[in-house]
Amino acid sequence: MKSDVIKKSKELAIPNNTQRKKVDKIANEVFSLVNRTSEKQKSVVSVHFGGSYAKETWTPEKIDIDIFVKFKKTTKEKDFETIGKKIGFDSLKKFKPYVRYSEHPFVEANINGVGVNVVPCYDIKKGEWKSAADRSTFHTEFMSANLTGSMKDDIRILKCFLKINGMYGAEIAKQGFSGYVCESLVYYLGSFENVLKKMAKLQNNEMIGESPRKFESPMVIIDPIDRNRNLGAAVSIDNVANFVLIARNFLKKNSISYFKEKNKMKIPKELAKNTLVVNFKYKKRSDDIVYGQIKRASSSIESQLNKEGFNVLRNDAIAYDENKASLLFLFESLTISKNEVRTGPEVFSSEFASKFININSKKSKLMWTDKDGKLQSLQSRRYDNAKKYLSDLIKNHIGESGIPKGLRSDFKIGFKITSGDEKQNTSVKKSISKLLTTDDTAFSTN
Repeated sequence: MKSDVIKKSKELAIPNNTQRKKVDKIANEVFSLVNRTSEKQKSVVSVHFGGSYAKETWTPEKIDIDIFVKFKKTTKEKDFETIGKKIGFDSLKKFKPYVRYSEHPFVEANINGVGVNVVPCYDIKKGEWKSAADRSTFHTEFMSANLTGSMKDDIRILKCFLKINGMYGAEIAKQGFSGYVCESLVYYLGSFENVLKKMAKLQNNEMIGESPRKFESPMVIIDPIDRNRNLGAAVSIDNVANFVLIARNFLKKNSISYFKEKNKMKIPKELAKNTLVVNFKYKKRSDDIVYGQIKRASSSIESQLNKEGFNVLRNDAIAYDENKASLLFLFESLTISKNEVRTGPEVFSSEFASKFININSKKSKLMWTDKDGKLQSLQSRRYDNAKKYLSDLIKNHIGESGIPKGLRSDFKIGFKITSGDEKQNTSVKKSISKLLTTDDTAFSTN
């Protein structure tokens, strides 16, 4: 790779001395507060730094300091959660703390632009996991012992590369490459450049790392501290495919533009007219829960639309402004023929053929047998307009829609279906733009 590209990428990805001093000061202050508060609890064994701060792989634009509070493994789950939250709130009280949710709740605060997380975990032996956070301290120990200084810098470059190109983050909203996945890739492959070379030639279901097990996912990345765990399972096929395409282009072009924000927001009118947006409000809850629900809703509704004869090309789902969400659908066309052909069994299947004729004869405009001897019935569709069908599905048949139960009460309060070319919230506009435009970074031909 070009040395000037690497030099400039390091300037973007590696924190300078001023940034390091600021973060170190906050980290030491908060650690002292958490340690002092934890000493009052008999069920707490110790307190540790974790995450990218402890592993020295954090990047300047988004800084999180993770502090793990280790509990005795005999601690009951209820006490684990209650005391964990109490330690977080008591130690961070002057920084306006709030609760976030993963498998278990944890406490977060923002201190001068630096995110601080106080996370409970159990003091257990490797492999005896009781909570999702238990692996984290082992991850920290492993990476701290096995990463060289240049590998840490390359992890930072990889993180920046993925963030700029929209593929970074383990949250359900993103389903991208997490910080630990970035660390694991560089640990296995040795450098940022080697990661890109591997991605450019990646085969479907290829394994990075070693495991006695087989895994079914587009990309398999074995957790270095748990050979039975596939880190790649959480990364969506969209993000894997994008990384493959963008890696190929970057290795060809070697341009710093791949590390710079792309601010263009285009909405092609022709495609916008064939886009429907379902807007609604939801009762406030954790981002991961909401995104899990709206992604399932979007996917299920797409299936229903396709069954009804409307060809959905792409869909998306976003949550924004704390209590608003939108489901987006791009159609080949919003209107389809009023006629549909229903195919029945072969005439040689006497019982099934008679049944098909009896059920469909009154609805048929025309019946015939095709060249394979199968019965055909030409009928009028129930719906030839996607917007009308979508409205009726959500309003009158929500139980059959596949919309998760947790969202149904939100929809029952009210929803609005609009076209992609109508006036929309800025967040929705960005999603429409993303849905309707080609990513030149991934699909460049030069």
